[in-house]
Amino acid sequence: MAEISLLLWDVGGVLLSDGWDRASRERAAGRFGLDLPELEQRHAAVAREFESGQLTLEEYLQTVVFTEPRSFSPEDFIAFLHDESKPHPEAIALARRLRAGGRYVLATLNNESRELNRYRLQTFGLKEIFHAFFSSGETGRLKPDRGAYELALNLTQRDPEESLLLDDREENLRAAERLGLRTLKVEDPRRLAESLGRLGIHAGGGGEPWN
Repeated sequence: MAEISLLLWDVGGVLLSDGWDRASRERAAGRFGLDLPELEQRHAAVAREFESGQLTLEEYLQTVVFTEPRSFSPEDFIAFLHDESKPHPEAIALARRLRAGGRYVLATLNNESRELNRYRLQTFGLKEIFHAFFSSGETGRLKPDRGAYELALNLTQRDPEESLLLDDREENLRAAERLGLRTLKVEDPRRLAESLGRLGIHAGGGGEPWN
């Protein structure tokens, strides 16, 4: 079996909390007095376009939230949305050690809108850790679609069998496995070092592989 050289990391659920999931929308509905079923219906109608970069954050909010006059501003809502993001410190620290060790190419592979993804990468220092970023908001390709994985493999020049996807969603893992990638389901980011260790992946040693 080929040695793993590429680690593909989901962001929400692995490195950070989910950025804008059902739970966050429920909290937003309570905080701003929105009708949750209506919010969910409007979100569902444009979610794929939003996460694939076809809608800007401003356009999304006009379509989903600001469909009528509100007592709060778009800036208020965006501030709330940003505050929903929380780090998983142990997972981020592990990624930083793996980058310093130089044995692996590290890339993110996640479904997220362009503006939110850029905010999260910058705010939580992920831009300094990872070699490459394959967010659906930038690439237009969402997991579990085949093209999302193929783009990451092609641009990093890695074969599926030397690549490991770290993700918390079964459908994303199954799709990766069908293409021949190795996978790790992340159920507790705090124990990620232990989980990777069982696969023989440890931080430290080696030269920089990204070229």
